[in-house]
Amino acid sequence: MGEAVNLQPQDTIAAIATAPGAGGVGIVRLSGPQALSIAARICRCPLQPRRAHYARFRDEQAQLLDDGIALAFPAPRSFTGEDVVELQAHGSPVVLRQLVALACRLGARHARPGEFSERAFLNGKFDLTQAEAIADLIAAADVRSARAARRALDGAFSTRVHGVADQVLALRVHVEAAIDFADEPLDTLGGAAVRQGLEVAQTALLGLIADAQRGRRLRDGLHAVIVGPPNAGKSSLLNALAGSERAIVTDIAGTTRDVLRESVHLDGLELTLVDTAGLREGGDAIEREGMRRARAELQRADIALVVLDATALQAGRAAVADAIAEVPKRLWIHNKADLLDTATVTDTDDTVHVSAMHGQGLQRLQRTLHALVGMNAPEGGEGEFTARARHVTALELAATHLALGLDCVRHERLELAAEELRLSHDALGEITGVVTPDALLGHIFSTFCIGK
Repeated sequence: MGEAVNLQPQDTIAAIATAPGAGGVGIVRLSGPQALSIAARICRCPLQPRRAHYARFRDEQAQLLDDGIALAFPAPRSFTGEDVVELQAHGSPVVLRQLVALACRLGARHARPGEFSERAFLNGKFDLTQAEAIADLIAAADVRSARAARRALDGAFSTRVHGVADQVLALRVHVEAAIDFADEPLDTLGGAAVRQGLEVAQTALLGLIADAQRGRRLRDGLHAVIVGPPNAGKSSLLNALAGSERAIVTDIAGTTRDVLRESVHLDGLELTLVDTAGLREGGDAIEREGMRRARAELQRADIALVVLDATALQAGRAAVADAIAEVPKRLWIHNKADLLDTATVTDTDDTVHVSAMHGQGLQRLQRTLHALVGMNAPEGGEGEFTARARHVTALELAATHLALGLDCVRHERLELAAEELRLSHDALGEITGVVTPDALLGHIFSTFCIGK
């Protein structure tokens, strides 16, 4: 595995660290080799480590800008691992911008988005998944997401990745050592233990992939496309789940002509619901364009919420069969269940009966949806952490190479096995930043807030 990036920035950065807008308190953060000296000039006094100083912030001409609290955190015991100072002023955007401009005139520069976290990563304060978890925690939209991001920040995800990586590395070393004894059968060199170890690592990796996929859904939500024939109740279901009249509902077939999007939170699961035009043969030019757009949405859907009229199921299934064929997951929603004899209604793992108009069965729909996408673990349950699409992709790549390596070991193709295990190990390293292209770092940290 390659070495971590080891850059030592020589400049000092400054930025507003609190959210945009006015508030009671606002914070300007500095980090770098001149942070302490610049802050001392602004405060007109030396700053003692980790002690709150009341100060009057003055510019070069000794003009008073504001008064507040100054906190100094000398390296390496700081967030970034560098000298860090926080100036806590009144939360006026004008005052905070004046403080940043003053710091820049005294030798700092404006920080890039995410640069404080980037420096913390480069200085070994945490790994890349933990750095990303900071942004996830800031962006968390509900308690469950926040707790999962906090677990990732505490290393719940990183620890498991490192555990599998250590297993793969140890087995790779064993395989490469066995290459020097090519004339010996592998079983005489501990081949059985290597195979067993690879199988154990494979099981652990597959479990980690499942948890990371759930973490990705928790962070990013699901792209859920509501699809079905006309007048099945798709728009009524969107309105019921959104809790507002977002879509026009009529008895006229083809009322919905374009896609309509709404973000909703269902007990820790964020859904981007997309209401689409009803699928049927014919229709005018506008309706046909709406159906084309519906099929385009289905091509990138995580799940299809297939809404059918419970009194006309056979015709409804035939209308949508081709359109949903490639969607990874489907939940069949039999709407207008209030028109059925309750004795004939039976829900399953992927089928639920509802009445969108009357709110019947919506809680059961939410539970079924959670279970179908693997989100039915208890809130903040053991192992729940946030993850990103890049993490899942890297884990799946690592699993592919690990499976190929195991197959090569079983057939005693040791050189190929060693290479596959190296590739698997490198893929795991990209998750935590042990093996990280510079371009990836730039992309990740550019999505952070300025001042974080």
